[in-house]
Amino acid sequence: MSDFSGKRVVITGAGRGIGLAIAQAFAARGAKVAVISRNETSCGAAAKAINAEYPESARFYGLDVSDFDAVQECGKKVLEDFGGVDILVNNAGVTRDGLILRMKSEDWDTVLDTNLKGAFNLVKAFQRSLMKSDAPRIINISSVIGLIGNAGQANYAASKAGLIGFTKSVARELAGRKVTCNAIAPGFITTDMTDELPEAIKEDIVKRVPLSDFGQVDDIANAVLFLAGPEARYITGQVLAVDGGMTM
Repeated sequence: MSDFSGKRVVITGAGRGIGLAIAQAFAARGAKVAVISRNETSCGAAAKAINAEYPESARFYGLDVSDFDAVQECGKKVLEDFGGVDILVNNAGVTRDGLILRMKSEDWDTVLDTNLKGAFNLVKAFQRSLMKSDAPRIINISSVIGLIGNAGQANYAASKAGLIGFTKSVARELAGRKVTCNAIAPGFITTDMTDELPEAIKEDIVKRVPLSDFGQVDDIANAVLFLAGPEARYITGQVLAVDGGMTM
């Protein structure tokens, strides 16, 4: 796997789960990471844990990615602290599940504002810095739900499908400056959230996965490292499903 020494990486939703695994993976390979999360306590703890293993490699920023003005201000702080950004990973996401019949408009807005508008806000904050990098990368974490839909998750599916369209448009707009932009669509990944699922539901999910298992956060982190590395310099506007074959 590539060496990222000297690279400056911004990861949203990095206080735990997939985002934390991505931040740890970059730090382990020499990168400086900006750990961003809505919960300042969790991203602070994440940065502390990363720095304990890889000293002075992480800084944390409490931020609601759905707030455009707050993101732009935080972006200025990150650029001041790091001197620029080479890699942006838009991982922040929330769910507010429910059938459309009973879904409240605020549940729709909350999910779209965080999962989709949040990515737009971060790209706006860092695009100029990225265009000055010698190997700029944007990686958006979508979901298999954005590819196939799911009952009770119309808002989440719409946000993740929208993120795929956003990825392709950004890839076209920034290609002239050699910025690649790709999406990863995780399947069912073992996290704190899936750990709380009843065993019967877990068993039903596994039956839908050809590899007959949940993925691990490191599976997603490794895919991000690949797309961020020099091996993926000629890949842009693509969606990589890391789902055990669920969507093939």
